[in-house]
Amino acid sequence: MQNQFIFEPKSVIKNILFIVLALVFSSASASEKPRLFVLTDIGGDPDDQMSMVRLMTYANHVDIEGLVATHVQRQVNPDRIYKIVEAYGKVRDNLELHEKGFPQAEYLQNCISKGIPVGGMEGVGEGKDSPGSELLIAAVDREDSRPLWVTVWGGPNVLAQALWKVQSTRSADELAKFVAKLRVYAISDQDDSGPWIREEFPELFYIVTPGANAGGGFHHATWIAIGGDKFHGRFDGADFQLVSNEWLERNIRSKGPLGKMYPHWEYMMEGDTPSFLYLVNNGLNNPDHPNWGGWGGRYELYQPKTEKWFYQAETRPIWTNVQDEVLGNDGEWHTTNHATIWRWREAYQNDFAARMDWTIQPYDKANHPPIVKLDHPEYITAKPGERIDLSTLGTVDPDGDPLSYEWFCYEEAGTRGMSNSRTGIKHDIVGFDQPQAWLEVKTSRVMRPGTGTMHIILAVTDHGTPRLTRYKRIIINVE
Repeated sequence: MQNQFIFEPKSVIKNILFIVLALVFSSASASEKPRLFVLTDIGGDPDDQMSMVRLMTYANHVDIEGLVATHVQRQVNPDRIYKIVEAYGKVRDNLELHEKGFPQAEYLQNCISKGIPVGGMEGVGEGKDSPGSELLIAAVDREDSRPLWVTVWGGPNVLAQALWKVQSTRSADELAKFVAKLRVYAISDQDDSGPWIREEFPELFYIVTPGANAGGGFHHATWIAIGGDKFHGRFDGADFQLVSNEWLERNIRSKGPLGKMYPHWEYMMEGDTPSFLYLVNNGLNNPDHPNWGGWGGRYELYQPKTEKWFYQAETRPIWTNVQDEVLGNDGEWHTTNHATIWRWREAYQNDFAARMDWTIQPYDKANHPPIVKLDHPEYITAKPGERIDLSTLGTVDPDGDPLSYEWFCYEEAGTRGMSNSRTGIKHDIVGFDQPQAWLEVKTSRVMRPGTGTMHIILAVTDHGTPRLTRYKRIIINVE
C-alpha cells in the first residue's frame, strides 16, 4: 500500500523491549486459534504442494488436527505431505524464534492420514470408510467449543463419507450437533460429492463457488484470484509479478529446506491457499463473518442461480461469490468477485516472503509485522452527522521500522449505503494517512434513514524488507 505519511519512531524503539513485545502480542493463545482439518488431492497439480508449504509457515495461527490426502487419479499421496512436514521440522525451531506457537513436526506427522483412492460419490457409502474419514469424525467429536474448519483442496468425499456414517449411525439430534460443529471452505466442486453434501445437509456452513472446471467453473471462482490472472481467471487489476515463478524463485524457493519443497506452478500459484489464508490472525480476517472480507476473499449467504458449469442446481443458501469495487494496479476500477482477494495481494505475498525468511534467518536479520493497537473501541455506535475520531498512537513496530497508515471505509462489508452520487453518502476520512484521523457520519439524501454498519479498516504497513501489513477493523453502527 502506498501511503503519504511516514511515522519515524525514535531510535530507542530498536531495543530488546520490542522483541519482547513482538513475542507477547504475535502469539495467539490456543483459545483464539481456529481448528483446521485439511483435505488435499496433493500429487496432482503442483498447487496443493505449494499451498501446503505456505500453510506450514502459518502453522502457529491455527490448530491443525488433520492433513488428509484425498483421491487424485485413482491414488492417494500422503507421502507428499510427510515430505513437506519433514522439511518443516528442519526449520520449525527457527520459525519459533520469530513467532511463538509453532507445533512440533512430530505432532503434525500424527495428523497425516488418507482417504480411499476413489473419487466423488463412488467413494461414499457402506464399506467406504477410510483412515481420513475416521480421523475427521474423531476430530469433530473431540470436546472443544470451537468449530472445526474443514478446508477442501480437491474432492470432498472424505467429508461426505464422515457425514454419511454419522447420519447412518446416530440420532437426528446427534447428527445436527455434529453438523453444527463443522465449517467448510471448498475450492470449487472438484467432484459430485460437494453438491451432495450441500443438498443432504442444508444446515452445514459451506463456503464455495459452485461448479466444475470442465464447464468453466474455475474461471468464475473467487479463490482463483490468489494468482490465476493469466490462466483460469483471466482478469486484470492485480500485480501479476507478485505471483510469477520468478518472484517465487527469489522469495520462496531459494530459502532453505522448506523453500526447496515449493514447486514451480504449471497453471497458477496456490489455488488452495485462500481456504486457510482466511483463518490467519492478521486483524482483518474474521472467520465467523465471510461477508466482512479478508485475505481469503469475501462471500455472502444466498442461493445462487444455476449456471451451466454447476454439477446440479443449488437447493439452499451457501456462502458464495460477491463483488468488491477496487482500484487496480493498472489504474482502472474493477468490480468483480476476484477483487475481493487480489486487493490484498501485496500484503499476503510480502507476508509469505517474510515468513520464509524466518525459516532461515535470526530474529534481527528478518522483518516482523507491526503490532497494531487502537486507542478506542472496535465497535462504535453513532448517529448521522456525528464525528468519529480514530487513533492508533499505541501502534509499534517490533523492528523499529517507520510506519505508514491507511484508514479506509470498506464499503461492501457494511450494511449502510455505499459512497456514490445516487445515495448522497461519501465516506471521506480526514487524515486517512495519519496515526490519528476522523470522519463524519454523513446523512443520506436518498437512502433514508441511512442506518446500518460501516466498516473502517486501519492498515498499518512497516518500511522493513519486505513491507508487512497488519490491520484493525472498526465497525460503526449508525442508528
